[in-house]
Amino acid sequence: MSPIRYSPAVETVQPDETETVAGLNEAFDIILERTAEDYGHAVRSVHAKSHGLLEGELEIDGNLPPELAQGLFASPGKHKVLLRMSTNAGDILPDVISLPRGMAMKVFDVAGERLPGSEGTAQDFVMVNGPVFAAKTAKKFLGNLQLLAKTTDRLEGTKKVVSAALRGVRHAFEAVGAEAPAAVNSMGGAPNVEPLGETYYSATAFRFGDYVAKFSLAPVAPAMTMLTGKEITIDGRENAIREEVQKEMRDISAEWEFRVQLCRDLDAQPVEDATVLWDEADTPFIRVGTVRAAPQDSWSDAHVRKINEETRFSVWTGITAHQPLGNINRARRDTYRHSADFRARTNGCPYHEPTGQDG
Repeated sequence: MSPIRYSPAVETVQPDETETVAGLNEAFDIILERTAEDYGHAVRSVHAKSHGLLEGELEIDGNLPPELAQGLFASPGKHKVLLRMSTNAGDILPDVISLPRGMAMKVFDVAGERLPGSEGTAQDFVMVNGPVFAAKTAKKFLGNLQLLAKTTDRLEGTKKVVSAALRGVRHAFEAVGAEAPAAVNSMGGAPNVEPLGETYYSATAFRFGDYVAKFSLAPVAPAMTMLTGKEITIDGRENAIREEVQKEMRDISAEWEFRVQLCRDLDAQPVEDATVLWDEADTPFIRVGTVRAAPQDSWSDAHVRKINEETRFSVWTGITAHQPLGNINRARRDTYRHSADFRARTNGCPYHEPTGQDG
């Protein structure tokens, strides 16, 4: 089956999206203001806690077939990248509260027409270690976020208890060969896995030049695949994950495949419902490039300043050839900027978008 060609018709804009975005910004403001007051420093409204910060390189494959030689991947070559590994909460929690992992990547020196409001010359990819999104629509996500906002930077002891209970629920599902609902992981029942062993997914759909696709970043270096599924022993360490990644990256030459999953059936692979799994048996992820990061200090002062403080990541930073698609992504456009602007303003630290070769 041929891949679906991109046209504006693949999206269906809902009439209440503007109101939903306003509600999301209000909920994010509660999180942002509370954490900034408590920490004396503004942090991200989601994925606030970093576990590893890396500089690396994306090498785009040569001789890709036309349906894969699209946008950033139209020409072989090498691009500098920044990588940020995190967990999804808007407050900085001890690692015993186990949450899904995130990976954000900024690719430098990307040519092409820019998305509206997208400064600089970078292309951002924002991914999580699960192939689907936790909410069907931005409106449903808003309901979840409003509940989370009420407990942000509050009830840490309760969260620890709930997280332990939800991990038990997940183990019960696994014991009978079933997969736990996504909500179990997102609320604190996720396994405390090694971030370097995880496969990350865009979860939502994007334009891929002439086509529509989802993205993935999968570890392939043996030292990383050995970590896949391995759970970190917390042992009372609030930053155990960060410490483990820092120790591992002293010796690991990290390598991931950047993969693309083309949409070939809009009914089976909907753009507007990010909770629907695009079955890899029907449309597999295919490599279009390789991301590499040499051994380095993943929590150096320089990386913390450059990547954690001065850099923002947004699915709406990039070129029109990789336009975010669907209700969840449309809601991300203003909310990501709203959060980043608050952080920059409160910390007196403007974020910096690269504007030339290697920034």
